[in-house]
Amino acid sequence: MYKKIIYIFLFMFMSLFLCGCNNYKGEPGTLNAVLKRKKLIVGVRTDAKPFGFIGEDGYNYGFDVDLGSELALYLVNKYENAVEYVPVTAQNRIAYLNSGKVDCLIATMSITENRSKIMDFSIPYYKSGQAVMIPHWSKVTTLKELNGQRVIIVYGSTSEINIRNELPDSTIMGYKNYDDAVKALKDGLAVALIADDSVLLDYVYNDKYFKLLPGRYSVEPYAIAFRKGKDTESLRQYTNFFLKEYARTGKLTRLQQKWGLY
Repeated sequence: MYKKIIYIFLFMFMSLFLCGCNNYKGEPGTLNAVLKRKKLIVGVRTDAKPFGFIGEDGYNYGFDVDLGSELALYLVNKYENAVEYVPVTAQNRIAYLNSGKVDCLIATMSITENRSKIMDFSIPYYKSGQAVMIPHWSKVTTLKELNGQRVIIVYGSTSEINIRNELPDSTIMGYKNYDDAVKALKDGLAVALIADDSVLLDYVYNDKYFKLLPGRYSVEPYAIAFRKGKDTESLRQYTNFFLKEYARTGKLTRLQQKWGLY
């Protein structure tokens, strides 16, 4: 009970502080910039359903998109135009972040040692893992059986690094987005596609041509990414508080359930 009271007090204090800081100036990617423009600019994927995709109406949808909207509402205390989504890919998302085109990335970005050297991360909001997708008729049962064969990855993903270590004798075929990668697998250009299970599950659910191998060969915690440096520290700290409160109240679990991730 005491801990709950502390959370409520901190939440009220931070909300009041945010409301009173709208006259601050700041560089893109900083808390001051977000408050001044009264809008959070978020880099999101458009090819990673159910995390980020474009609906038939042309709008952004997905788990990451909804999470970005909730974060924006918390930061600027505003219910309309509180967030702007900028489409990013696995290849350009880090460049977009570091150049100031977005304030943060909520874009299936997993925490790795190398990435932590060039950007800062929030606490994790989802745990994914690398999985192997194969045609339903394939006799492959383990990752090791793919060594020496053609396998597909998406450029810029952690699977690109991992798979070269796991399958040193395989021919790696890279694609710029998941849709093209999946099409290549279905066309028989390779024997398997390796990527985050959270992304591949959607393709398996929607197309019985595919199946996933059992098990995962890595743990990939997804987090919100910020430009590295002290100037973005305040935005990261407030984001961490938001994520903790969002999880504590059960809202994060409900959002995962909405998108079939729980």
